[in-house]
Amino acid sequence: MAEFIKMPTLGFDMEEGTMGTWLKQVGDPVKKGDVLAEIESDKVTQELTARADGILLAQLVNTGDLVPVGDNLGVIGAEGEDVSGMVGGKGGSKGSAAPAPAAKQTDAQPEAAPSVAATPAPAPAGELSDEFPDGVKATPVARRMAAEHGVDLSRVGGSGPDGRVRKADIEAYLANPPAVAKPQPAMTPVPTPATATEKPLTRMRQAIARRMAESKTTVPHFYVTTEIDMAAALNLRKQINNALPPEQKVSVNDMVVKAAALALRQFPNINASFGGDKIILHNEVNVGTAVAVEGGLLTIVQKGTDGASISKIAQDHKDMIARARDGKMKPEDVEGATFTVSNLGAFDVDHFVAIVNPPNAAILAVGSAKQVPVVVDGQLTVGTRMKATISADHRVTDGAEAAQYMQTLKGILEDPLRLLI
Repeated sequence: MAEFIKMPTLGFDMEEGTMGTWLKQVGDPVKKGDVLAEIESDKVTQELTARADGILLAQLVNTGDLVPVGDNLGVIGAEGEDVSGMVGGKGGSKGSAAPAPAAKQTDAQPEAAPSVAATPAPAPAGELSDEFPDGVKATPVARRMAAEHGVDLSRVGGSGPDGRVRKADIEAYLANPPAVAKPQPAMTPVPTPATATEKPLTRMRQAIARRMAESKTTVPHFYVTTEIDMAAALNLRKQINNALPPEQKVSVNDMVVKAAALALRQFPNINASFGGDKIILHNEVNVGTAVAVEGGLLTIVQKGTDGASISKIAQDHKDMIARARDGKMKPEDVEGATFTVSNLGAFDVDHFVAIVNPPNAAILAVGSAKQVPVVVDGQLTVGTRMKATISADHRVTDGAEAAQYMQTLKGILEDPLRLLI
């Protein structure tokens, strides 16, 4: 029995992916686990593997096509199997026909194809469908976001294929609801000066622009800054690294990530997400770290950060950063963060504030550890200080709690042996 190859999800908030290069051609035999093609999201490039043995009978999309999650990419079946009823006779073009059983026929029936197209088959058991009794087509992410914000999907115009409502449509609706929207004059495109050059946005930059705009327009940020004495932490790091080979050395950021995770154990409201009419407290502490890559940045995620040793955090970070910069990220590398650390200390930055990374309730911005004049017991001396600022979602937590979290973080880093317990 032939079956469709579908666009998988490569992340929690992924709605669509870009078809990369087909590595198998129509007519090629394939084994379960063989790499069929490469697909791309705005974060990762992933190999698409076969789920069954057979022959690649059809390619329904072309390289570069933008395809919604769950839509059909191709068909795998038995050699000689007739799949015209599945693809509507368009084996070489983009299509999204609903799955229907393919029967072997000795004489093809030309009139059968229109009937399949005219009456969509129901989704097989266990398979999600975008069609709902409300008659509105929407991606799962858009539907979830609409539910969280109490948005009637029937009032939202869809910009996706066949009018499908996408996450960006919900964001646009929330930013300017029709009920309160005022008529706006048509925007006049800004002409490009003769001395300027236009640079199209990459998919990664589009995603960053969309998510950061969403965060700053929908998340009420507040900020709390503290200064941390890093002398003991840097001394401990030196001792640890003296006992490790060069490729396993621990960074200051590895220590900050571990300290942030330990502090989160005591503050569940910081390790949380806003859920519309509820606060979602995450059972796991998964700290993400912002990493600069060509064309933008990614957030790599250390699962179970509070229970991981500093050396494991350091090694996992090195592995994920290498994959990120080589364009070989795995979906699990970038999913599931419950809190984020953004560290610009390597760039000699004293202090900055970061934008909350939804659905996280907070993000920690870390500057460089520097020698500065400090007063200790009334005496002026030289100390090593590092500034850190938490940006938090005021719908989830408040200033006093964020300040207590920062004091806990400060206490751990100033007594760094606690990182090893």
